[in-house]
This record gives sequence, C-alpha cells and structure tokens, in this order.
Amino acid sequence: MKDIVDAVVSGHTGAREIAALELPGSYRAATLHKSEAGMFEGMATADKDPRKSIHLDEVPLPELGPGEALVAVMASSVNYNTVWSSIFEPVPTFAFLERYGRRGDLAERHDLPYHVIGSDLAGVVLRTGPGVTRWQPGDEVVAHCLSVELESADGHGDTMLDPEQRIWGYETNFGGLAEIALVKSNQLMPKPGHLTWEEAAAPGLVNSTAYRQLVSRNGAGMKQGDNVLIWGASGGLGSYATQLVLAGGGTPICVVSSAHKAAICRAMGAEAVIDRSAEGYRFWRDEHTQDPKEWKRFGGRIRELTGGEDVDIVFEHPGRETFGASVYVTRKGGTVVTCASTSGYTHEYDNRYLWMSLKRIVGTHFANYRESWEANRLVVKGRIHPTLSRVYPLAQTGQAAYDVHRNLHHGKVGVLCLAPREGLGVRDEELRARHADAINRFRTAPLPAG
Repeated sequence: MKDIVDAVVSGHTGAREIAALELPGSYRAATLHKSEAGMFEGMATADKDPRKSIHLDEVPLPELGPGEALVAVMASSVNYNTVWSSIFEPVPTFAFLERYGRRGDLAERHDLPYHVIGSDLAGVVLRTGPGVTRWQPGDEVVAHCLSVELESADGHGDTMLDPEQRIWGYETNFGGLAEIALVKSNQLMPKPGHLTWEEAAAPGLVNSTAYRQLVSRNGAGMKQGDNVLIWGASGGLGSYATQLVLAGGGTPICVVSSAHKAAICRAMGAEAVIDRSAEGYRFWRDEHTQDPKEWKRFGGRIRELTGGEDVDIVFEHPGRETFGASVYVTRKGGTVVTCASTSGYTHEYDNRYLWMSLKRIVGTHFANYRESWEANRLVVKGRIHPTLSRVYPLAQTGQAAYDVHRNLHHGKVGVLCLAPREGLGVRDEELRARHADAINRFRTAPLPAG
C-alpha cells in the first residue's frame, strides 16, 4: 500500500507506472458486521452510537469485473446514509446486500458478513475492468454513488428509475470509507484540480442530491427569482442547496438551529436567515399533535424576510418534524421537494393547504449520471465550493459518523483514507487562490460544542 500512496502523493506518476503497481491482497476499511445488526434493538434512535458499530477491518480485495474500476481512495466523507447504516435503520443494510447478491454472478460478491460503507470518494484509478475505455490507471477522480444495471428500459430516460438502482456504499458493498473502493466506471468523474483530496471528496453525494432536488426538471426546476426555503441550511445537504440557490439567481431563506450556523449562512451570501431555536418554533405540541399556529407564525416570519412573498420551493429533508409547516408555507402553486426524512419517515400535513392551493409534493432521490456530472462540473469550475468543516482519519470513522448523528457539525465531515495528511492533491493553485476564502469558509467557522 505504501507504494501506491507514494505514487499518488508524488503527483507525477504516469498511467503505466500506476498500472504496474502491485495491488495488495487486502486493505483497511470501515465496516459493519452482520452479526451485530441487532446490537441497538430497543434503543431510541438518538441513543444509538456509531462508534460501537463501525469497525476498522482488514478485508480482502474484491474481484474486478467488466465495466468496473478499483480506486485508491485518498479521502472520503460521512453522509447521513453512513449514520443510517451504522445504527441499522430503517433496516440493516445487509438486507440490501443479500437482495443484490441474489442477482447472481458478480453481484454475489456483495453479500458478505461485513459491509464496507461510504458513498463518497476522491482518489486515483488503479485498475479498470474489461470494457472500460473512458478511464485509465492514474486518473484522478471523484465518484458519484449511483449504481445501476440498465437492463430494463425503465432506466434509460432517467437512470434513477432503473429497477436495479442502488446507492453505492449503502445498498452495495465495497464503499468509499476504505483504502480501496470498487465502483462501476460510470460512477467516475474528474476530480476538481483546485481542491485537496479531502475537499474533493466532500461534495459528491450531497451536491448531486441538491442539484437534482432544486435545479433539475426531475426536481423543483428552480428559476431565477425563486424564493427557496432551505431546512438545515448550514448542514451537509443544505449548505450545497444554499449555494445552488444563490448561484442560480434565487433567494434562499435559510433555516438553522443556532447563531453560529446562521453566521455561516450569511457568510455564504444568504441574507434571509431564521434561527428556529432562538425564535422558539415548535411545530408539534406533543408527540401526536402539530400546532398550525406555529406554521402561521413561521410563514409570517418568512414574509418579513421576503418583502411579503411566500416561498416558491421548500427544500425538504428533515421529514416528520417539519413537513406540515413546509406544506403550509409554500406559495399557491409552489413545490415541496423532499429527498429524506432524518427526523422520521411518517409525514403528516393538512391536505387542504395542498389541494386547494394547487401545491405539489415532489420526491427526489440522489441524482442520475447526467445530473451528477453537471453538479460536479460546477465544483470543477469553482462555482460551488466544498463545505468541509472537520476531517478525521479512517480509524476514527465511527467518531465522524457520531458527530453527524448528534449534529455536532456543520457542512460535511471528511475522512482521510490513504492520504497521509490534509492539504494534498491540489493541481490548480491559481484557481484555488481565487476561491480560497470560499473553500475554507466552513473550516474557519466555529464548531458546535459536544
């Protein structure tokens, strides 16, 4: 493994030299164990601790198949699906691996008693399988997490509709929180040359998700001038949504949970910010009863910030806690677009505010290949910037996931895999210098205590 690291860090090793490097028979990876899938049974979600379930194991190198690539992972990052995986909610991910394995042939590789997790990476191609022509050893890449088979016509208009669509590193094995990852070659995209490895690994999943949710015609189809309500606007997903709204000529109304997160949003360029903790919004009177008066108060606050206008789009991902309010505050004919339910999957809202005001609820999930490529292109061009706040070594992946689970972070939490230290991998110093403040914005902001 040292030879691989030395070759990558040098930045001058050619394709032939990389291809000639001997691959190890095993590698270190952040894993979950099938035998422990029931370890948190009976516990409240908030009490489940990823530090107890995520292990650092030495695992065998998987067989490389047609249309695939093995990538030396320099850095990865933690997404909320990492948290779901680690606390075995809503179901243990081994159910996904078993289902995938039943396809037979090379899919059987994924059904193992351990799961290598992680749905982001930045690294270097080590090997490509038969049929791969776009990429070669030595290419510096990032990966999106869409895994598809495309044997059904359903996925050929929008690959997210493929019946065999899966999220790599969550519903498949051999993910990115490891020293080596196995990906389909059509997951690969160019690494932004002005970013370090850890910065380049941060946008992938969340930036692509936000792009489809907001910009794509498969989502809200945001246009210039739109008012967009963004829940968790300084978080891993919301921080990219905020940037996309600003870059697209819209007005973000950023909802956050603390003063320091409000300051981050303002530093990104947002002017309309709601600190829901400071203003005391409580959308549920108790576990079973929502409070429409709070929806109305919240809507009034939004109008104060927008000059009397309601929001055209609500960027939803908290789910149960906020969904009733989201439907209420959306303007007549507007859109609530949802990609997750981090506070609960059972949503309740008053349907009168939906049907009588001709509003829409649109579900989106990650992004197709084209949407992912376009989202990455914005990062490559320096239009959208990484929101990396903290970086851990691979051995502390459990702590990184714990931070995200307990909301002890803002932006994204990165993980160094093969990169020996932070700050490596920059190839375009000129572009980096032009955007240095934006790139480092989340690194210089104070982190929550915890």
